[in-house]
Amino acid sequence: MELSDMTARQMFEHLSKNPTRPRYGFGSRPMLINVDLQCAYTQPDVYKTAYETDPRQAEYVNKLAAATRRLGLPVIWTYVAFSESGDDCGVFGSRTDTPDSLQNIKEGSPRAALDPRLDVVKGDVILNKKMPSAFFETHVASLATYHKVDTVIVTGGSTSGCVRATVVDSLSRGYRTIVPIECVADLHESPHFANLYDMHKKYADCIPVSEVNDWYATLG
Repeated sequence: MELSDMTARQMFEHLSKNPTRPRYGFGSRPMLINVDLQCAYTQPDVYKTAYETDPRQAEYVNKLAAATRRLGLPVIWTYVAFSESGDDCGVFGSRTDTPDSLQNIKEGSPRAALDPRLDVVKGDVILNKKMPSAFFETHVASLATYHKVDTVIVTGGSTSGCVRATVVDSLSRGYRTIVPIECVADLHESPHFANLYDMHKKYADCIPVSEVNDWYATLG
């Protein structure tokens, strides 16, 4: 089948089975960035902005978080929330003003809260980010430098939005960047797999979470 005849899912699966270039691979000191696993995006039964690719996503993320903590390395949880006025959205929030729009995720609201299924513990880093990338105007890069991080694991959503923005910024800063497939999600299959394809081809290793867990097991 020609690439032009494939769905986004088929394109990604074909690339995964027929790699065109070597993987970036793993280093030895990971940082885990969990992007916007907040109720607005993880509870599809409650919010129409939410999505679910794998129903075990939170379970997988919790296991990665526990493995990262055991190494004494950073576990970061980001969420998006804005002030009551919404002015801190800037241009990012200027395109729509519907009740479920981005700038109407208010600080302290149920939509801004991290999903209760997540194991967030004392010592984890919780960041209210205002823009797509977890690196933008946050101290994430500083934390990575302090902990001598060489590998960034990215989970969360959306695959086509804040996950991708974080992945591109991670690679741009020189980190080996890993996306566990079952740990990211989007509103629809097409943008999800189209962006997994793009990231796997250019910016990251998008691989099964089982491979990431196997790698963690090798770290002392």
